[in-house]
Amino acid sequence: MPDKQDRFKTLLKQNGLKVTTQRIDILEALEDRPDKHLTAEEIYECVRVKNPDIGLATVYRTIQLLAELNLIDKLNLGDGFVRYEIGSKGCEDTAHHHHHLICLNCGNVFTFQSDLLETLEQRIQEAMDFEVVDHEVKMFGYCKTCREEIQEKRDKN
Repeated sequence: MPDKQDRFKTLLKQNGLKVTTQRIDILEALEDRPDKHLTAEEIYECVRVKNPDIGLATVYRTIQLLAELNLIDKLNLGDGFVRYEIGSKGCEDTAHHHHHLICLNCGNVFTFQSDLLETLEQRIQEAMDFEVVDHEVKMFGYCKTCREEIQEKRDKN
């Protein structure tokens, strides 16, 4: 099995891109933090540790290019920031969708791995003759910690 650098090099080449250290470093930064949903600035800070000469403008250009090729996914999680994560084309396990659970109190984002919508997608195909090729699910609510804090406040009153 190829290591992630080799896998990323192959992905870049398959998409007609030149293999550069910056592109590999950005893909690695996202893959190494699968539940972090990083902003461009956070990606920059992660990559700068390994590659101090990289510029923020390079990070912005690179993530734009990688997002256009679906190697990384661009997310809007309702917090006013554009966030990124490794895309299904850039991920080793492309068979599973994952969804985002967003806490309305603390703002934490949790990843929920599931294929629960496959049945719905199949029914849509059969009923509407519409082929779903991708979907994004964001669920808003309260995480366990925040629910416990809210309940404690209620109990005190």
